[in-house]
Amino acid sequence: MKFAKDQLQLYAITDRSWLKGRSLESVVEAALAGGATMLQLREKTLSDEEMLKEALALKPICARYQVPLIINDRVDIAKRAGADGVHLGQDDQDLDEARAILGPQAIIGVSCHNLNEAKEAWRKGADYLGAGAVFSTSSKDDASALDWQELACMTEQIPLPIVAIGGIQTSNVSLLKGKGLAGVAVISAVFAADDICRATAELKIKIEEMMRDD
Repeated sequence: MKFAKDQLQLYAITDRSWLKGRSLESVVEAALAGGATMLQLREKTLSDEEMLKEALALKPICARYQVPLIINDRVDIAKRAGADGVHLGQDDQDLDEARAILGPQAIIGVSCHNLNEAKEAWRKGADYLGAGAVFSTSSKDDASALDWQELACMTEQIPLPIVAIGGIQTSNVSLLKGKGLAGVAVISAVFAADDICRATAELKIKIEEMMRDD
């Protein structure tokens, strides 16, 4: 799938801890029906084969909604599943290696915590950057808040679309207005909700308001 900046507007990231007895496929479908524009399969506890099985199950759902399927960290799984791309952390596989494996058409995003990391990811050919954590978050034990001045430097100096991540909820997303972002990435704001479709739709409205005239 060809990458477009608008696909980053509401970037939903999976987390099995919020399933509440529901299947991953059902909660993803609800999020996409509610307006999520990109999906990342991020399941740290799954084996490679379990991760591949989930990716293959989510692929037709994402295709039906014309939403890119991104795999967190595991380049080999992205390749085997025929996913649209991969998202890499600073300690994951090198971007050059990932590009060689997945090809020029793959969407490759990189997590960045400062301007220097953002510049390096841009230099190596990332398609987009994930910047954070913009608020405190419980999804990563080592996530420290990103100084918003640093975020401003990243969006001003790096000619790549940047999505904010970390502790973003419907109640605080408006605080990101004016930061030059292409969108936001969320986990619990979508998948912790009882009514995922409704929560996603409400969050998307807030994001659109945040980005208006930005």
